[in-house]
Amino acid sequence: MAAGREKAARIPPRWVVVGAWHVHRALYRVTAGRLGLWRSKPGAWGTLRLTTTGRRSGQPRAVILGYVEDGPNLVTLAMNGWGEGEPAWWLNLLANPEAEAVLRSGGLRVRGRPAEGAERERLWARWREIDPKLDGYAALRSTRTAVVVLEPTDPRRHADDADDRR
Repeated sequence: MAAGREKAARIPPRWVVVGAWHVHRALYRVTAGRLGLWRSKPGAWGTLRLTTTGRRSGQPRAVILGYVEDGPNLVTLAMNGWGEGEPAWWLNLLANPEAEAVLRSGGLRVRGRPAEGAERERLWARWREIDPKLDGYAALRSTRTAVVVLEPTDPRRHADDADDRR
């Protein structure tokens, strides 16, 4: 490849992405949560299960997301599999920021919010360290990808979870 030329970011067809989401959630469900979640580590993201309240239905809605830790906070991207539009879970959080996050080490109540300004840039750079193609993937969308901060509403609970990971 020529110097200075970067290979364009490519994502699989939408049916592959959506199919992977369904398989991942099914794996979590049929194993009663024993498989499907993993801890974030330095230089690698983990997965969590986020349950929001449906903005129209008022019913619980669960999704599995990638995350990184930022102190006591969990940080994810509202990327919709790099497809167009905002993911439903993010629209639900905007309507009702209270949610539950389940990590490999247990669950905790969180409040979701968008990262803004310098915080957003710092957290985006953190994700870019993990995935160098992040900017290329984000360029596939016509809207800016929200960086979402999930703040524990009971910080002691998350601190206990962090102790369990050592």
